[in-house]
Amino acid sequence: MEHLELFFKSVFVDNMVFAYFLGMCSYLAVSKKVSTAVGLGAAVIFVLTVTVPLNWFLDQYILQPGALVWLDGNSDTPELSAYYGYDLGFLSFILFIATIATMVQLVEIVVEKFSPALYNSLGIFLPLIAVNCAILGGSLFMQSREIETALLALNFGFSSGIGFFLAIIAIAAIREKIRYSNVPAPLRGLGITFIITGLMAIGFMSFGGMLTAEDEEEVTEETKTAIDIEEKIEIDNETAQAEVSEVKN
Repeated sequence: MEHLELFFKSVFVDNMVFAYFLGMCSYLAVSKKVSTAVGLGAAVIFVLTVTVPLNWFLDQYILQPGALVWLDGNSDTPELSAYYGYDLGFLSFILFIATIATMVQLVEIVVEKFSPALYNSLGIFLPLIAVNCAILGGSLFMQSREIETALLALNFGFSSGIGFFLAIIAIAAIREKIRYSNVPAPLRGLGITFIITGLMAIGFMSFGGMLTAEDEEEVTEETKTAIDIEEKIEIDNETAQAEVSEVKN
């Protein structure tokens, strides 16, 4: 259930494009055709799926305060380790970007080898995935939200990539259609694209209610329990006061 909730939340509720507007450069530039949008979306899915769990391991075993205690085998008693006081969190950006750049280079080599047409159509935006804020945002969100296990990190990376894929495919399909529409001259191009993106973001906000219903039910039950306890306390206090008054009389 936890994996399913994280998947739907990452794809629809916390969509990289529509919720945080990350990766807008490649989102706007490569979404003129569905074919190129599919290629870039697939590349983003692969890079996020690989880099987020890899960066999770880096964060857990290198970057967090006291994470290096495994070097001298004192994981059971970390306070006795010589590395207990080490905090390498300031290296997060460097290591995360290095991991992302390595995976992007691998994707670039594979795409150039097996699909030269897609490689040429993506142009400079394929290597720019290495500095795409949506890719780095996936690892930073993973770190800030303190995702507990590597499987959850893998799920988060994959589902975040799916969210970006759906966003860029949707806008590419719409842009292909509105090319033949009578769009007002001042809004042609990026103008109408920004407006459509904003409307799609508003639509995706409606998915936020999917995962809050259970939380509201839990809160309601907790509230009822608290009210019942308060009523019992009031009844006990009234009973105690009545007994005290009887004793005085």
